[in-house]
Amino acid sequence: MTDGPLQILAVVGSLNPTSVTRAVILHVAERLHAEGCAVDTLDFEKEPLALYNPETAHDAPGFDVLQGRVERADVYLLGTPDYHGSMSSAMKNFLDHFWREFAGKLFATIVASHEKGLTVTDQLRTVARQCYAWSLPYGVSFAEQEDVREGRIASDALKNRLDMFVHDLRVYGTVLARQRHADLAGTEPGFMARHRK
Repeated sequence: MTDGPLQILAVVGSLNPTSVTRAVILHVAERLHAEGCAVDTLDFEKEPLALYNPETAHDAPGFDVLQGRVERADVYLLGTPDYHGSMSSAMKNFLDHFWREFAGKLFATIVASHEKGLTVTDQLRTVARQCYAWSLPYGVSFAEQEDVREGRIASDALKNRLDMFVHDLRVYGTVLARQRHADLAGTEPGFMARHRK
């Protein structure tokens, strides 16, 4: 990001065609687009990603295109269901494919869970930390039928949380994107120095 819009990659980490995770991610993506952000949606139900193999993944057909989409993003909006206290295999598989691309960027997380999604949120924040990315200091979690019904946001509490989430993602995503680009263009020491060309 220099003078252009904030670039957001919205990742739908559910393969269920009627997923409530997808419904909430698409709602947030629409709101961010309306706020002037450039939003690219990566939905594994429509764009399958082969299981990560460190020996062959980077040579797979189409990987370079996906890598370009990941690299362009300033912010990763990550949505996953809570499966047995962990993120979905689709989300973990996506995260396994990348790491350098995440450095200095922002992770913003949404978890569909009847158990508040705390362990899943912590796992996603751990990945961010291991990849030298930032994460919002909170994630949004919600429950099917309680907060989302028939593909629509049903509770005022979730609507309010998502309003805050959209604001914070846009504001802090912009601050971090500007600083990341300044660090990459500069000469000062810092963790982004290793990514300078």
